[in-house]
Amino acid sequence: MQIDESLIRSVVAQVLAEVGQAPAATSGFTGRRGIFDCAHEAVHAAREAFERLSERTIADRKQVIDIIRQIAMDQKVELGTMEMNETQIGRLSHKIEKLETLGKMTPGVEFLESKVYSGDHGLAIIEHAPFGVIGCITPVTHSLPTITGNAINMIAGGNTLVVNPHPGGKLVAAEGVRRYNEAIFRALGIDNLICVIAEPTLETADIIFHHRDVAMICVTGGPAVARAALNSGKKAVVAGPGNPPVVVDETADLDRAARCIIQGGSYDNNLLCIAEKEVFVVNSVFDDLMKAMERAGAVRLNSAEIDRLTRVAISEVEVNGKKKLVAAKDFIGKDAAVLAKAAGKTINSQVELIFGETDEHNPFVPVEQMMPFIPFVRCHDVNEAIEKAKFYEHGFRHTAIIHSNNVRNMTRMGRAMDTTLFVKNGPCMASLGLGGEGYISFSIATPTGEGVTTPLTFTRERRCSLIDDLCILGHPSKS
Repeated sequence: MQIDESLIRSVVAQVLAEVGQAPAATSGFTGRRGIFDCAHEAVHAAREAFERLSERTIADRKQVIDIIRQIAMDQKVELGTMEMNETQIGRLSHKIEKLETLGKMTPGVEFLESKVYSGDHGLAIIEHAPFGVIGCITPVTHSLPTITGNAINMIAGGNTLVVNPHPGGKLVAAEGVRRYNEAIFRALGIDNLICVIAEPTLETADIIFHHRDVAMICVTGGPAVARAALNSGKKAVVAGPGNPPVVVDETADLDRAARCIIQGGSYDNNLLCIAEKEVFVVNSVFDDLMKAMERAGAVRLNSAEIDRLTRVAISEVEVNGKKKLVAAKDFIGKDAAVLAKAAGKTINSQVELIFGETDEHNPFVPVEQMMPFIPFVRCHDVNEAIEKAKFYEHGFRHTAIIHSNNVRNMTRMGRAMDTTLFVKNGPCMASLGLGGEGYISFSIATPTGEGVTTPLTFTRERRCSLIDDLCILGHPSKS
Protein backbone atom coordinates (compact mmCIF):
# COMPACT_ATOMS: atom_id res chain seq x y z
CA MET A 1 0.00 0.00 0.00
CA GLN A 2 1.39 3.41 -1.00
CA ILE A 3 0.34 6.48 0.97
CA ASP A 4 0.46 9.87 -0.72
CA GLU A 5 2.63 12.05 1.52
CA SER A 6 1.23 15.16 -0.18
CA LEU A 7 -2.20 14.15 1.14
CA ILE A 8 -0.88 14.01 4.70
CA ARG A 9 0.78 17.39 4.24
CA SER A 10 -2.44 18.90 2.90
CA VAL A 11 -4.42 17.58 5.88
CA VAL A 12 -1.90 19.09 8.28
CA ALA A 13 -2.01 22.38 6.39
CA GLN A 14 -5.81 22.38 6.43
CA VAL A 15 -5.93 21.87 10.18
CA LEU A 16 -3.45 24.70 10.71
CA ALA A 17 -5.47 26.94 8.38
CA GLU A 18 -8.67 26.39 10.37
CA VAL A 19 -7.41 28.16 13.49
CA GLY A 20 -10.08 30.28 15.08
CA GLN A 21 -13.04 28.68 13.30
CA ALA A 22 -14.13 26.66 16.36
CA PRO A 23 -16.49 28.26 18.91
CA ALA A 24 -14.56 30.49 21.30
CA ALA A 25 -16.65 29.24 24.21
CA THR A 26 -14.84 25.94 24.06
CA SER A 27 -11.21 26.93 23.68
CA GLY A 28 -9.06 29.15 21.55
CA PHE A 29 -7.26 26.06 20.30
CA THR A 30 -10.22 23.75 19.78
CA GLY A 31 -10.25 22.50 16.21
CA ARG A 32 -6.50 22.20 15.92
CA ARG A 33 -6.62 18.44 16.63
CA GLY A 34 -3.21 18.69 18.26
CA ILE A 35 -1.26 19.98 15.24
CA PHE A 36 0.82 23.12 15.76
CA ASP A 37 3.59 25.04 14.03
CA CYS A 38 4.31 27.11 17.14
CA ALA A 39 5.73 25.31 20.17
CA HIS A 40 4.40 27.99 22.54
CA GLU A 41 0.86 27.51 21.20
CA ALA A 42 1.21 23.75 21.46
CA VAL A 43 2.14 23.98 25.13
CA HIS A 44 -0.70 26.43 25.87
CA ALA A 45 -3.19 24.15 24.10
CA ALA A 46 -1.94 21.13 26.04
CA ARG A 47 -2.26 23.11 29.27
CA GLU A 48 -5.87 24.01 28.46
CA ALA A 49 -6.57 20.39 27.64
CA PHE A 50 -4.98 19.29 30.93
CA GLU A 51 -7.23 21.64 32.88
CA ARG A 52 -10.28 20.21 31.15
CA LEU A 53 -9.11 16.63 31.65
CA SER A 54 -8.57 17.38 35.34
CA GLU A 55 -12.30 18.02 35.65
CA ARG A 56 -13.17 14.62 34.24
CA THR A 57 -13.29 11.17 35.83
CA ILE A 58 -10.83 8.32 35.65
CA ALA A 59 -13.51 6.52 33.64
CA ASP A 60 -13.22 9.34 31.08
CA ARG A 61 -9.45 8.83 30.96
CA LYS A 62 -10.06 5.16 30.29
CA GLN A 63 -12.40 6.08 27.47
CA VAL A 64 -9.72 8.32 25.96
CA ILE A 65 -7.04 5.65 26.01
CA ASP A 66 -9.49 3.02 24.75
CA ILE A 67 -10.03 5.27 21.73
CA ILE A 68 -6.29 5.51 21.13
CA ARG A 69 -5.93 1.75 21.51
CA GLN A 70 -8.75 1.07 19.03
CA ILE A 71 -7.39 3.41 16.36
CA ALA A 72 -3.89 1.97 16.72
CA MET A 73 -5.25 -1.55 16.25
CA ASP A 74 -7.91 -0.85 13.60
CA GLN A 75 -5.77 1.47 11.45
CA LYS A 76 -2.44 -0.29 12.00
CA VAL A 77 -1.96 -1.21 8.33
CA GLU A 78 -2.56 2.28 6.99
CA LEU A 79 -0.60 4.07 9.73
CA GLY A 80 2.21 1.50 9.72
CA THR A 81 2.51 1.86 5.95
CA MET A 82 2.65 5.65 6.31
CA GLU A 83 5.51 5.29 8.75
CA MET A 84 7.38 2.84 6.52
CA ASN A 85 6.97 5.06 3.45
CA GLU A 86 8.12 8.16 5.31
CA THR A 87 11.06 6.79 7.28
CA GLN A 88 12.23 4.12 4.80
CA ILE A 89 13.74 2.05 7.62
CA GLY A 90 12.66 -1.19 9.25
CA ARG A 91 10.16 -3.78 8.01
CA LEU A 92 6.55 -3.02 7.13
CA SER A 93 5.07 -6.07 8.87
CA HIS A 94 6.78 -5.02 12.10
CA LYS A 95 5.64 -1.39 11.79
CA ILE A 96 2.10 -2.72 11.64
CA GLU A 97 2.63 -5.20 14.48
CA LYS A 98 4.11 -2.55 16.78
CA LEU A 99 0.97 -0.41 16.61
CA GLU A 100 -1.28 -3.40 17.28
CA THR A 101 0.87 -4.58 20.19
CA LEU A 102 1.00 -1.14 21.81
CA GLY A 103 -2.76 -0.82 21.42
CA LYS A 104 -3.31 -4.14 23.17
CA MET A 105 -0.62 -4.20 25.85
CA THR A 106 0.35 -0.69 26.96
CA PRO A 107 -0.59 -0.21 30.63
CA GLY A 108 -3.60 2.02 31.35
CA VAL A 109 -5.58 3.30 34.32
CA GLU A 110 -5.55 -0.15 35.94
CA PHE A 111 -2.01 0.66 37.13
CA LEU A 112 -3.27 3.53 39.28
CA GLU A 113 -3.83 1.56 42.48
CA SER A 114 -4.02 3.57 45.71
CA LYS A 115 -2.34 2.51 48.94
CA VAL A 116 -4.22 2.71 52.22
CA TYR A 117 -2.79 2.70 55.76
CA SER A 118 -5.29 2.19 58.56
CA GLY A 119 -4.40 2.06 62.26
CA ASP A 120 -4.91 3.42 65.73
CA HIS A 121 -4.35 6.99 64.57
CA GLY A 122 -6.80 7.04 61.68
CA LEU A 123 -6.46 6.66 57.93
CA ALA A 124 -3.92 7.64 55.27
CA ILE A 125 -4.51 7.26 51.53
CA ILE A 126 -1.69 7.56 48.98
CA GLU A 127 -2.91 8.35 45.46
CA HIS A 128 -1.21 9.09 42.17
CA ALA A 129 -1.69 12.59 40.77
CA PRO A 130 -0.69 13.91 37.34
CA PHE A 131 2.24 16.24 36.71
CA GLY A 132 0.42 18.26 34.02
CA VAL A 133 1.86 18.88 30.57
CA ILE A 134 4.66 16.49 29.61
CA GLY A 135 7.12 17.41 26.86
CA CYS A 136 8.19 14.47 24.69
CA ILE A 137 10.92 13.82 22.15
CA THR A 138 10.32 10.76 19.95
CA PRO A 139 12.71 8.92 17.59
CA VAL A 140 12.55 8.23 13.87
CA THR A 141 12.95 4.51 14.61
CA HIS A 142 9.47 4.27 16.21
CA SER A 143 7.73 7.59 15.58
CA LEU A 144 3.99 6.96 15.96
CA PRO A 145 4.44 3.81 18.11
CA THR A 146 6.37 5.79 20.74
CA ILE A 147 3.76 8.56 20.68
CA THR A 148 1.00 5.97 21.02
CA GLY A 149 2.54 4.21 24.00
CA ASN A 150 3.44 7.48 25.70
CA ALA A 151 -0.04 8.91 25.16
CA ILE A 152 -1.72 5.89 26.74
CA ASN A 153 0.63 5.94 29.74
CA MET A 154 0.55 9.70 30.26
CA ILE A 155 -3.16 10.30 29.75
CA ALA A 156 -3.95 7.33 32.00
CA GLY A 157 -2.00 9.23 34.66
CA GLY A 158 -4.09 12.36 34.00
CA ASN A 159 -1.52 14.28 31.94
CA THR A 160 -1.45 15.79 28.47
CA LEU A 161 1.57 15.82 26.19
CA VAL A 162 3.43 17.94 23.64
CA VAL A 163 5.56 15.97 21.17
CA ASN A 164 8.57 17.18 19.23
CA PRO A 165 8.96 14.22 16.85
CA HIS A 166 12.08 13.37 14.92
CA PRO A 167 11.90 15.29 11.61
CA GLY A 168 12.22 12.00 9.73
CA GLY A 169 8.91 10.79 11.18
CA LYS A 170 6.98 14.06 11.52
CA LEU A 171 4.28 13.35 8.92
CA VAL A 172 3.03 10.09 10.38
CA ALA A 173 3.33 11.62 13.86
CA ALA A 174 1.04 14.51 12.87
CA GLU A 175 -1.44 12.27 11.07
CA GLY A 176 -1.65 9.78 13.92
CA VAL A 177 -2.10 12.54 16.50
CA ARG A 178 -4.78 14.17 14.35
CA ARG A 179 -6.74 10.92 14.17
CA TYR A 180 -6.45 10.29 17.90
CA ASN A 181 -7.58 13.82 18.83
CA GLU A 182 -10.41 13.82 16.29
CA ALA A 183 -11.93 10.66 17.76
CA ILE A 184 -11.39 11.83 21.35
CA PHE A 185 -13.07 15.17 20.64
CA ARG A 186 -16.09 13.49 19.06
CA ALA A 187 -16.48 11.23 22.10
CA LEU A 188 -15.65 13.58 24.99
CA GLY A 189 -15.50 17.11 23.60
CA ILE A 190 -11.85 17.69 24.60
CA ASP A 191 -9.29 18.58 21.94
CA ASN A 192 -5.47 18.64 22.01
CA LEU A 193 -4.81 16.05 24.69
CA ILE A 194 -1.86 15.13 22.47
CA CYS A 195 -0.11 18.01 20.71
CA VAL A 196 2.58 17.64 18.06
CA ILE A 197 4.93 20.09 16.39
CA ALA A 198 4.33 19.81 12.65
CA GLU A 199 7.79 21.17 11.76
CA PRO A 200 10.03 20.05 14.63
CA THR A 201 13.45 21.64 15.10
CA LEU A 202 16.08 21.91 17.81
CA GLU A 203 14.59 25.30 18.63
CA THR A 204 11.07 23.92 19.18
CA ALA A 205 12.52 21.17 21.37
CA ASP A 206 14.35 23.80 23.43
CA ILE A 207 11.14 25.80 23.89
CA ILE A 208 9.35 22.69 25.14
CA PHE A 209 12.21 21.80 27.49
CA HIS A 210 12.19 25.21 29.14
CA HIS A 211 8.53 26.31 28.94
CA ARG A 212 7.11 27.16 32.36
CA ASP A 213 3.91 25.21 31.63
CA VAL A 214 5.77 21.98 30.87
CA ALA A 215 6.04 20.11 34.15
CA MET A 216 8.05 17.08 33.04
CA ILE A 217 10.16 15.80 30.15
CA CYS A 218 10.23 12.35 28.53
CA VAL A 219 12.75 11.74 25.75
CA THR A 220 13.82 8.81 23.63
CA GLY A 221 17.06 9.42 21.80
CA GLY A 222 20.82 9.65 21.86
CA PRO A 223 23.23 11.16 24.39
CA ALA A 224 22.79 14.76 23.20
CA VAL A 225 19.02 14.91 23.65
CA ALA A 226 19.34 13.00 26.94
CA ARG A 227 21.75 15.62 28.27
CA ALA A 228 19.46 18.43 27.12
CA ALA A 229 16.53 16.87 28.98
CA LEU A 230 18.55 16.35 32.16
CA ASN A 231 19.75 19.98 31.99
CA SER A 232 16.24 21.36 31.55
CA GLY A 233 15.73 21.84 35.28
CA LYS A 234 12.60 19.66 35.17
CA LYS A 235 11.96 16.07 36.15
CA ALA A 236 13.15 14.01 33.19
CA VAL A 237 12.47 10.43 32.14
CA VAL A 238 15.20 9.49 29.67
CA ALA A 239 15.21 6.47 27.38
CA GLY A 240 18.87 6.34 26.43
CA PRO A 241 21.05 4.20 24.14
CA GLY A 242 21.75 0.50 24.42
CA ASN A 243 24.08 -2.10 22.93
CA PRO A 244 22.53 -5.36 24.17
CA PRO A 245 24.95 -8.30 24.29
CA VAL A 246 24.05 -11.98 24.11
CA VAL A 247 25.95 -14.76 25.89
CA VAL A 248 25.58 -18.39 24.79
CA ASP A 249 27.17 -21.00 27.06
CA GLU A 250 27.90 -24.70 26.60
CA THR A 251 24.60 -25.78 28.22
CA ALA A 252 22.32 -23.81 25.89
CA ASP A 253 19.72 -25.31 23.56
CA LEU A 254 21.53 -24.08 20.43
CA ASP A 255 18.64 -24.40 17.97
CA ARG A 256 16.38 -22.47 20.31
CA ALA A 257 19.10 -19.87 20.88
CA ALA A 258 19.54 -19.43 17.12
CA ARG A 259 15.82 -18.95 16.54
CA CYS A 260 15.63 -16.40 19.36
CA ILE A 261 18.67 -14.44 18.17
CA ILE A 262 17.20 -14.24 14.66
CA GLN A 263 13.76 -13.25 15.92
CA GLY A 264 15.04 -10.49 18.17
CA GLY A 265 18.00 -9.31 16.11
CA SER A 266 15.98 -9.00 12.91
CA TYR A 267 12.85 -7.42 14.38
CA ASP A 268 12.16 -4.21 12.45
CA ASN A 269 15.67 -4.69 11.03
CA ASN A 270 17.26 -4.35 14.49
CA LEU A 271 15.87 -0.88 15.22
CA LEU A 272 14.77 -1.84 18.74
CA CYS A 273 17.01 -0.47 21.48
CA ILE A 274 16.58 -3.82 23.27
CA ALA A 275 17.58 -5.89 20.22
CA GLU A 276 20.45 -8.37 20.15
CA LYS A 277 23.51 -6.50 18.84
CA GLU A 278 26.50 -8.83 19.43
CA VAL A 279 26.88 -12.44 20.59
CA PHE A 280 29.62 -13.89 22.80
CA VAL A 281 29.79 -17.67 22.53
CA VAL A 282 31.70 -20.26 24.52
CA ASN A 283 34.24 -21.82 22.14
CA SER A 284 33.16 -25.42 22.71
CA VAL A 285 29.75 -24.75 21.11
CA PHE A 286 30.68 -21.89 18.77
CA ASP A 287 30.77 -23.85 15.51
CA ASP A 288 27.60 -25.75 16.38
CA LEU A 289 25.77 -22.48 17.07
CA MET A 290 26.87 -21.07 13.71
CA LYS A 291 25.40 -24.15 12.00
CA ALA A 292 22.20 -23.73 14.04
CA MET A 293 21.93 -20.13 12.85
CA GLU A 294 22.08 -21.28 9.24
CA ARG A 295 19.52 -24.03 9.88
CA ALA A 296 17.20 -21.41 11.32
CA GLY A 297 17.39 -19.28 8.15
CA ALA A 298 20.13 -16.71 8.76
CA VAL A 299 22.87 -16.27 6.15
CA ARG A 300 26.51 -16.35 7.17
CA LEU A 301 29.09 -13.92 5.77
CA ASN A 302 32.76 -14.85 5.46
CA SER A 303 35.56 -12.67 6.80
CA ALA A 304 36.14 -10.83 3.49
CA GLU A 305 32.43 -10.03 3.18
CA ILE A 306 32.30 -8.80 6.78
CA ASP A 307 35.27 -6.53 6.10
CA ARG A 308 33.55 -5.02 3.05
CA LEU A 309 30.33 -4.47 4.98
CA THR A 310 32.16 -2.93 7.93
CA ARG A 311 33.92 -0.38 5.71
CA VAL A 312 30.65 1.03 4.36
CA ALA A 313 28.18 0.41 7.22
CA ILE A 314 30.21 1.90 10.08
CA SER A 315 31.30 5.55 9.82
CA GLU A 316 33.73 7.69 11.76
CA VAL A 317 32.46 11.08 12.95
CA GLU A 318 33.83 13.80 15.19
CA VAL A 319 31.95 14.58 18.40
CA ASN A 320 33.26 17.33 20.68
CA GLY A 321 36.66 17.12 19.07
CA LYS A 322 36.88 13.32 19.44
CA LYS A 323 36.51 10.68 16.73
CA LYS A 324 33.69 8.22 17.22
CA LEU A 325 32.41 5.19 15.30
CA VAL A 326 28.69 5.21 14.47
CA ALA A 327 26.29 3.31 12.26
CA ALA A 328 26.13 4.77 8.73
CA LYS A 329 22.73 6.34 8.11
CA ASP A 330 22.39 4.72 4.68
CA PHE A 331 22.35 1.26 6.28
CA ILE A 332 20.41 1.80 9.52
CA GLY A 333 17.22 -0.24 9.48
CA LYS A 334 17.77 -1.60 5.97
CA ASP A 335 16.95 -5.17 4.95
CA ALA A 336 19.51 -7.93 5.31
CA ALA A 337 19.63 -8.25 1.52
CA VAL A 338 20.76 -4.62 1.24
CA LEU A 339 23.56 -5.20 3.72
CA ALA A 340 24.57 -8.44 2.02
CA LYS A 341 24.78 -6.69 -1.34
CA ALA A 342 27.10 -4.10 0.17
CA ALA A 343 29.22 -7.00 1.42
CA GLY A 344 29.37 -8.47 -2.09
CA LYS A 345 26.88 -11.29 -1.52
CA THR A 346 23.49 -11.85 -3.14
CA ILE A 347 20.83 -13.38 -0.89
CA ASN A 348 17.08 -13.96 -0.99
CA SER A 349 15.11 -10.82 -0.14
CA GLN A 350 13.16 -12.82 2.46
CA VAL A 351 16.25 -13.47 4.59
CA GLU A 352 15.81 -11.58 7.86
CA LEU A 353 19.32 -11.69 9.33
CA ILE A 354 22.93 -12.03 8.26
CA PHE A 355 25.74 -12.88 10.68
CA GLY A 356 29.35 -13.89 10.88
CA GLU A 357 32.38 -14.47 13.08
CA THR A 358 34.44 -11.44 14.13
CA ASP A 359 36.86 -10.65 16.89
CA GLU A 360 35.83 -8.28 19.65
CA HIS A 361 37.57 -5.33 17.98
CA ASN A 362 35.36 -5.30 14.89
CA PRO A 363 33.33 -2.04 15.00
CA PHE A 364 30.06 -3.97 14.83
CA VAL A 365 30.72 -5.18 18.39
CA PRO A 366 30.99 -1.83 20.26
CA VAL A 367 28.67 0.21 18.02
CA GLU A 368 24.86 0.19 18.44
CA GLN A 369 24.50 -0.54 14.73
CA MET A 370 20.70 -0.91 14.35
CA MET A 371 20.93 -3.12 11.27
CA PRO A 372 20.31 -6.86 10.77
CA PHE A 373 23.92 -8.02 10.85
CA ILE A 374 25.11 -9.59 14.11
CA PRO A 375 28.76 -10.37 14.94
CA PHE A 376 29.60 -13.57 16.84
CA VAL A 377 32.73 -13.60 19.03
CA ARG A 378 34.47 -16.73 20.35
CA CYS A 379 35.19 -16.86 24.08
CA HIS A 380 37.22 -19.38 26.08
CA ASP A 381 34.49 -19.92 28.67
CA VAL A 382 31.34 -18.35 30.08
CA ASN A 383 33.28 -16.12 32.45
CA GLU A 384 35.12 -14.51 29.54
CA ALA A 385 31.85 -14.21 27.61
CA ILE A 386 30.15 -12.40 30.51
CA GLU A 387 33.18 -10.16 31.00
CA LYS A 388 33.16 -9.11 27.35
CA ALA A 389 29.38 -8.68 27.38
CA LYS A 390 29.68 -6.31 30.32
CA PHE A 391 32.49 -4.34 28.67
CA TYR A 392 30.75 -3.86 25.31
CA GLU A 393 27.39 -3.01 26.87
CA HIS A 394 29.26 0.18 27.85
CA GLY A 395 27.59 0.53 31.22
CA PHE A 396 24.31 1.66 29.66
CA ARG A 397 22.56 -0.89 31.92
CA HIS A 398 19.90 -1.29 29.26
CA THR A 399 19.41 -4.90 28.12
CA ALA A 400 21.35 -8.17 28.25
CA ILE A 401 20.47 -11.69 27.11
CA ILE A 402 21.77 -15.16 27.94
CA HIS A 403 21.04 -18.60 26.51
CA SER A 404 21.87 -21.22 29.12
CA ASN A 405 20.46 -24.07 31.16
CA ASN A 406 22.86 -23.33 34.00
CA VAL A 407 21.10 -21.27 36.66
CA ARG A 408 24.37 -20.17 38.23
CA ASN A 409 25.61 -18.80 34.90
CA MET A 410 22.35 -16.88 34.53
CA THR A 411 22.71 -15.53 38.06
CA ARG A 412 26.35 -14.58 37.55
CA MET A 413 25.55 -12.66 34.37
CA GLY A 414 22.50 -10.96 35.85
CA ARG A 415 24.55 -9.66 38.75
CA ALA A 416 27.44 -8.57 36.54
CA MET A 417 25.36 -6.77 33.92
CA ASP A 418 22.96 -4.94 36.28
CA THR A 419 20.75 -4.10 33.28
CA THR A 420 17.17 -2.83 33.26
CA LEU A 421 16.11 -5.82 31.16
CA PHE A 422 17.72 -9.26 31.52
CA VAL A 423 16.37 -12.02 29.26
CA LYS A 424 17.05 -15.72 29.71
CA ASN A 425 16.41 -18.19 26.87
CA GLY A 426 14.24 -15.94 24.75
CA PRO A 427 14.33 -13.15 22.17
CA CYS A 428 14.74 -9.59 23.37
CA MET A 429 11.08 -8.63 22.93
CA ALA A 430 9.97 -11.34 25.37
CA SER A 431 11.08 -8.93 28.11
CA LEU A 432 8.26 -6.60 27.02
CA GLY A 433 5.54 -9.21 27.17
CA LEU A 434 5.86 -10.40 23.56
CA GLY A 435 6.27 -14.10 24.18
CA GLY A 436 7.12 -13.50 27.83
CA GLU A 437 5.35 -12.06 30.84
CA GLY A 438 4.93 -8.36 31.55
CA TYR A 439 3.77 -5.24 29.74
CA ILE A 440 5.09 -3.08 26.94
CA SER A 441 6.31 0.47 26.51
CA PHE A 442 8.62 1.99 23.92
CA SER A 443 10.05 4.35 26.52
CA ILE A 444 12.58 2.36 28.54
CA ALA A 445 14.22 4.77 30.95
CA THR A 446 17.65 3.42 31.79
CA PRO A 447 19.72 6.58 32.55
CA THR A 448 17.10 7.93 34.95
CA GLY A 449 16.13 4.54 36.38
CA GLU A 450 12.38 4.29 35.81
CA GLY A 451 12.76 1.27 33.53
CA VAL A 452 9.85 0.23 31.33
CA THR A 453 7.47 3.15 31.79
CA THR A 454 3.89 2.84 33.03
CA PRO A 455 1.22 5.39 33.99
CA LEU A 456 2.80 5.50 37.47
CA THR A 457 6.02 6.81 35.91
CA PHE A 458 4.15 9.98 34.98
CA THR A 459 2.45 10.63 38.31
CA ARG A 460 3.44 12.05 41.67
CA GLU A 461 2.37 10.67 45.02
CA ARG A 462 -0.13 12.59 47.14
CA ARG A 463 -1.02 11.56 50.70
CA CYS A 464 -4.32 12.39 52.35
CA SER A 465 -4.46 11.76 56.12
CA LEU A 466 -7.45 11.68 58.45
CA ILE A 467 -6.38 11.69 62.09
CA ASP A 468 -8.06 9.46 64.70
CA ASP A 469 -11.15 8.67 62.60
CA LEU A 470 -12.37 6.13 60.02
CA CYS A 471 -10.34 3.36 61.55
CA ILE A 472 -13.14 0.99 62.53
CA LEU A 473 -10.94 -1.81 63.86
CA GLY A 474 -9.83 -1.89 67.51
CA HIS A 475 -10.19 0.98 69.94
CA PRO A 476 -9.85 4.69 69.23
CA SER A 477 -6.53 6.29 70.01
CA LYS A 478 -6.18 8.16 73.27
CA SER A 479 -4.50 11.53 73.05
